[in-house]
Amino acid sequence: MRDTLRVGMTHTLRITVPDHLTVPGMMPEAGSWQSMPKVLATSMLVALMEWAAMEILLPHHNEGEQSVGVHIDMSHVAATPPGMAVEITAKLVAMDGKFYDFEIVGRDQFDVIGEGKHRRAAIKRAKFDERLDQKIARMNA
Repeated sequence: MRDTLRVGMTHTLRITVPDHLTVPGMMPEAGSWQSMPKVLATSMLVALMEWAAMEILLPHHNEGEQSVGVHIDMSHVAATPPGMAVEITAKLVAMDGKFYDFEIVGRDQFDVIGEGKHRRAAIKRAKFDERLDQKIARMNA
């Protein structure tokens, strides 16, 4: 990571919830989910939180570097229907070697919908892909 990255940096992601990010819209093959409320899925809130954190790191990557999520601890406390806008704000709160820690809050127009802590790790993409290729080769052997 470049030395331009600083604790305290933030990024706010804004998105209007589409049908395909709701519980029944996300995985039509999961039959039991079709009877669930049509609201932003918890797994999609996790993805939005990761996305907001990634956006902080992206401008600071060295050549061939990316980040991957390695831990998340979050709550999802309010339902958000499709068509409603959400804001997800991530804040970089700590850096420890290749690890980056974030505090993240999600809101819709009425409520805090979730809060959490997220950790990402910087990776060398070529090395990551090499390990993945080896795993795939073992799987196919």
